[in-house]
Amino acid sequence: MNSSLRNTNSNLESRISNLESRTSRIMNNYNTLDLARVLADPDPSGKKARKNEQSRNDRPDEQTLDDVLFLACKRAVDEKKPVEFKAAIRNTDRTVGARLAGYIARKYGDAGLKEKTIVANFEGSAGQSFGAFCINGMSLVVCGEANDYVGKSMGGGEIVIRPLRTAKYATNENAILGNTVLYGATGGTLYAAGMAGQRFCVRNSGAVAVVEGVGDHACEYMTGGTVVVLGAFGRNFGAGMSGGIAFVYDPENKLPARVNPDMVKLERLDGEEDEAWLRECVQGHAAATESRYAWTLDWRWGDTQKYVWRVVPK
Repeated sequence: MNSSLRNTNSNLESRISNLESRTSRIMNNYNTLDLARVLADPDPSGKKARKNEQSRNDRPDEQTLDDVLFLACKRAVDEKKPVEFKAAIRNTDRTVGARLAGYIARKYGDAGLKEKTIVANFEGSAGQSFGAFCINGMSLVVCGEANDYVGKSMGGGEIVIRPLRTAKYATNENAILGNTVLYGATGGTLYAAGMAGQRFCVRNSGAVAVVEGVGDHACEYMTGGTVVVLGAFGRNFGAGMSGGIAFVYDPENKLPARVNPDMVKLERLDGEEDEAWLRECVQGHAAATESRYAWTLDWRWGDTQKYVWRVVPK
């Protein structure tokens, strides 16, 4: 940008005096708008800053946790040998696992590595996009909680989110994940011993997910994969769903009022094959997360399966 243009922009920024209202000859209702507060000068004295003068929030120079994980596992990836990694995690640690996943993908393509070649255990509160782009061969486990966008564009591997072993609360009544989990995922498995936020599995097209509760708009625009919800759910379930299957445990029969019947249909479990697969999935979730709630559902399977809806697109 040349200096004259920069000067022009500087003179225009936050200059209320350069704005004026005008009337519309076509839309008379526009003329009824009161723009006085919009056109008022917030600081006639001119003493306050007119624009943001803070420094940029660039990535820090020091290594991120994503970098540390990558460097610790790079040799194992090169040699296709198993490796374990352990670290604390904070909510400022974002996209942990993405760099390693990219390296595996560049080296071995979508096939990735053998199951659980990379096992990374974290304790704490994971920042946004934990496990983004996770690929076959990776197993990422958080003891604690995670923020939004867990497993974004996940293509394979496994992500497990579970509470600390010292936690005393009921997992099916407390949130452990943020919003928009598994956005655009194409494969892999997620187990979460707790509730997720809104738009769980939006645009999921291949991942398998087990969670103990979801917010509004779960399975929105889903085109493939399988979702198992073992607890509470919000409204607008399965909006725009065109593929995949969802299983929802609903002992209070609330789901029929929270779906659009023009988009999805609800049916009970379809024979022994459905029942066997779902129970195996619940058992896998319980084993991975150590969820007492999931084990209880398994122990009472005769009753549990009676209250499960099978949600499929029309």
